[in-house]
Amino acid sequence: MRTDGLGGAVGLTHLLLRTVVIPGDVVVDATCGNGFDTLFLARLVGEQGRVWAFDIQPEAIRSAGERLDVAGCLSRVKLVNAGHERLGDYLEEKVRAVVFNLGYLPGVPDGEVTCADSTLAALDRASELLLPGGVITVALYTGHPGGAEEAAMVEEWAACLPPRGFNSWKSRQLNRSQLAPYVIVVERQPSSKRGADRGSGCESA
Repeated sequence: MRTDGLGGAVGLTHLLLRTVVIPGDVVVDATCGNGFDTLFLARLVGEQGRVWAFDIQPEAIRSAGERLDVAGCLSRVKLVNAGHERLGDYLEEKVRAVVFNLGYLPGVPDGEVTCADSTLAALDRASELLLPGGVITVALYTGHPGGAEEAAMVEEWAACLPPRGFNSWKSRQLNRSQLAPYVIVVERQPSSKRGADRGSGCESA
């Protein structure tokens, strides 16, 4: 039974991931934070699946590890104390989903904040690792310093993906403030629909 609803960016992201991720999949939580998304993904992939979870902050890795251990899901997660831009250093296998929840670690507002350069590097690598039919989800927060600039660059990145290889979507709540978190979703087109990865959404007609 669903209990999270669609009251925010995370709820919408989880709804989508439930339709894409299946037991046995390999997925990535690129910004594991306190481990809520990591645990959600671990339950989706099941005992035969694998979650790679990255965070540059040791306190985030500790918090996520404790949450996963209590839930009995720690064995199916590989926690990596490194920035998400380094996910290519650890993964070579294709993945079904990559989840980004940008901004800062909840409860630690003075801690590390994601930034555009490292986020874009991580998104590039994530798009290379994505299986046909797989998705990248990005929850964007613009209310902190640098957040709006990072969000704008992520939107530009998504808009410039080759349309014959990817589907790119932006979704936000209409009855919330413009500062409310919103979601970018990128799908690598399923194999039966994919053409050559030529052309770019940034090219003029």
